Amino acid sequence: MLRDFLKSNILITDGAMGTYYNYIKGNGMTFSELENIKEPEIIEKIHNEYIEAGAKLIRTNTFSANTITLNTTREEVKKIIRAGCIIAEKASKNKEIFIGASIGPIPEASSEKIELDKNYILDEYKFIVDIFLEMKIDIFIFETFSSTEYLKEITEYVKSKNNKAFILTQFATTFDGYTRKGISNSRIIEEAKKINTIDAYGFNCGIGPAHLFKSLQKYDFTGDIVSVLPNAGYPEIINERTIFVQNPEYFSGIMLQFLNIGVRILGGCCGTTPVHIKKLSDKLKLSNDINLTKVHKEDDAKLQNKSDIDAENFISVEINEELNGNTKNLNSAFSNLNIKLSNKFAIAVELDPPFDTDISKIMNGARLLKEAGVDIITIADSPMARARMDSCMLAAKIKREVGIDVMPHICCRDKNINALKSTLLAAHMEGIRNVLAVTGDPVSGSSKDEIKSVFNLNSMKLMELIKEMNKEIFVNEPFEIGGALNLNVRNKDIEMSRLYKKIEHGSSFFLTQPIFSDDTTFYLSKLDKTRNFKILAGIMPIVSYKNAQFLNNEIPGIQISEEYINRFNIEMTREEAEKEGIKLSVEIAEKVKTNVDGLYFITPFNRVSMIIKIIKELKL
Repeated sequence: MLRDFLKSNILITDGAMGTYYNYIKGNGMTFSELENIKEPEIIEKIHNEYIEAGAKLIRTNTFSANTITLNTTREEVKKIIRAGCIIAEKASKNKEIFIGASIGPIPEASSEKIELDKNYILDEYKFIVDIFLEMKIDIFIFETFSSTEYLKEITEYVKSKNNKAFILTQFATTFDGYTRKGISNSRIIEEAKKINTIDAYGFNCGIGPAHLFKSLQKYDFTGDIVSVLPNAGYPEIINERTIFVQNPEYFSGIMLQFLNIGVRILGGCCGTTPVHIKKLSDKLKLSNDINLTKVHKEDDAKLQNKSDIDAENFISVEINEELNGNTKNLNSAFSNLNIKLSNKFAIAVELDPPFDTDISKIMNGARLLKEAGVDIITIADSPMARARMDSCMLAAKIKREVGIDVMPHICCRDKNINALKSTLLAAHMEGIRNVLAVTGDPVSGSSKDEIKSVFNLNSMKLMELIKEMNKEIFVNEPFEIGGALNLNVRNKDIEMSRLYKKIEHGSSFFLTQPIFSDDTTFYLSKLDKTRNFKILAGIMPIVSYKNAQFLNNEIPGIQISEEYINRFNIEMTREEAEKEGIKLSVEIAEKVKTNVDGLYFITPFNRVSMIIKIIKELKL
């Protein structure tokens, strides 16, 4: 029935339920779903207001109705969903109104921060779907999702129970065109279209109408059933209450512009009210010919005069153009590491950034390494979770002032997705084109009360984020993405399976943990020489007996054989120990170099002279 309606009509949905309920009640942000039981008359009144405003589809007040979000039992969730369906049916009785089951994303962790198994979450979705099916609901709206994960399985489940069900999936996006999980709108659209049990897809929540239109206007949705239900705008906190600007005239004017790109379903999310939907409905009636260029000239003018939109939209466009254009000359003298690895045996050297602002030693070291023929300098990102100078800023300075290519490590421990994106944009502006994506060392137990890890992403998800940004923002000069490879483990095949997953997420070359065993050397010799990825073998010179013991016993991912440790003793002078460390590193490098594409030297205590001596002895 809904499919038939959409063949010749634009569908207007309702607006927000949760924020509008809290606006009416004057509450803080509480779960409106609980009111299906406590105050059903208020929920029914809100449904009626949206219907009177012109909405042809209302969503059940069940968005957060799951045991994880509400921290309640399945019995209670069932009562809430059933009551939500009954209220919606009562409000739409004797009216030509569609009712859609509103289903929001189920959190992947419980209130106790316990990670939930995927099967557990899928079972929860099926439990919710079954309640709606029992209530004879045949329109399902999965909204505010950040990825297509779970959607294939759960939509197939719906269709297996009712093959006539209509399924709309909607995704929350940001103004720069990515979901909260760092997935681009382009990829979301591509993946949603591949799931044949999804009848319609679209975007809701996250941003206001202008930013959503700017993000989507490059697409042509002709032939697809697409929805847009943006927020009214961006909220602010006043007296501990979240307040949205009341802008129904502005909101409705921009909303009609979506019709020009083929959108068929229009409505609202957070901050919108029945007044927004009424304005939208009235303007749609005035635009039956959908010739928006002439009808909405006035709206376009208002949009152009909105300083808040101009400031964000147009400035960001100028910045992107500058990033994509003005850095080309800067980068012409440099090539990415993967190209180097394809044409020669490459040498990378890692330098640790300082704890203070004195960079004289590291800058001098970088100059010496360039003279020694090193191809690229890598800069660690606060290793061992101890704050050091920012890896990208230091890498950019080395690149500018020394004239050698660089590769900062970027870890997920200290930054959320927004901060990681900002870092990548700045790095690209500075001409950096190689990054090593790592999860990052955890904060030590003694510091956890004062220092909080972020880990919004892990290394693979960070690779995926960079891969998506390469497609969307850095398309002309993408980042080359590197990953870490730890072969100092008992089951090296499992670690290699992780490597292949990292390749799927965007990595093309790998830096190994320091190699100190013949087992690892032998394993590397068995790898396919025609592989489609490059490996740089990690070489870390030992500087003393104490240093060997420390690395072996306190640094995760490093295992030094007794044979190598016993080549040092506590009585050695610094010069004697350093000489032995150089000799051992040369021996290890000679063993592995025929099985890898390059060497990755980790400089101990920034003793660059040791690395240069090793390189000279290897005659690379």
